[in-house]
Amino acid sequence: MLALLRLLAICFVALTVVYVALSLWSRGVRRRRLERDWDEARGPGDRDTFVAEGLRTYDHSLRRKLILGVYLLPLCLIGLIVYLTNFH
Repeated sequence: MLALLRLLAICFVALTVVYVALSLWSRGVRRRRLERDWDEARGPGDRDTFVAEGLRTYDHSLRRKLILGVYLLPLCLIGLIVYLTNFH
């Protein structure tokens, strides 16, 4: 049991690093796309305001929430493997 807790703790730390990197990358891609869209259309208002509003919308989007699957999927898979090897 202690080995499982140690494995989960190490996985949690590693997955946190992956989550932060993936989240920053995805936000950067969204920012570049918003800046490019404003540059092409010479959108209404200020460019920084347009980008900030787009990022605010992104913060509440489904894509942002799906990145949390970085935690959920591997930990569920580990739990399933432990269950199948020990109790099935």
